[in-house]
Amino acid sequence: MGKFDDNERIILNVGGTRHETYKTTLKTLPGTRLALLASDSDIDSVLDQLQQVPGFIEYNARTNEYFFDRHPGVFAYVLNYYRTGKLHCPADVCGPLFEEELSFWGIDETDVEPCCWMTYRQHRDAEEALDVFELNVDNGDEDDEIGKRLGIEDVAADGNVSLWRKWQPVIWNLFEDPYSSRAARV
Repeated sequence: MGKFDDNERIILNVGGTRHETYKTTLKTLPGTRLALLASDSDIDSVLDQLQQVPGFIEYNARTNEYFFDRHPGVFAYVLNYYRTGKLHCPADVCGPLFEEELSFWGIDETDVEPCCWMTYRQHRDAEEALDVFELNVDNGDEDDEIGKRLGIEDVAADGNVSLWRKWQPVIWNLFEDPYSSRAARV
């Protein structure tokens, strides 16, 4: 087994949690923020580039440690992606936070593994479902169309529709027809 020089290792302190890895590991994903750290450029130019982005705080020359004020739990998944080439989504972190962290580190969200894709996309699908649901409820002109699709054409015949009669077709459609909208699919 070969011995790596200490200059080949890099220490990353993310949110107070120290991670140590090899520069060659960080070079596996070119074009990302960590690959920039592992580049052969001089440290001052790298620091100048990194300090232009919020979230990078400092470099400690004494300990040769880079400090990022970011979510340490998510970073473990990011670093594992560099090591294994497989990006998994933590189940205990909300989607928008994970999405923001991926963006910060310069990782494309489409690299999320298929086994974690639904977990990752769940927040977006829920937001889209709520938007569609609100559109269906707010749009009173579609009451006739919804009534016809559900076989209750007299829902809005007289213009005086009770609250239940107005919501009933929307709710039935939501739960009974998974292809009627994104909300129903979710």
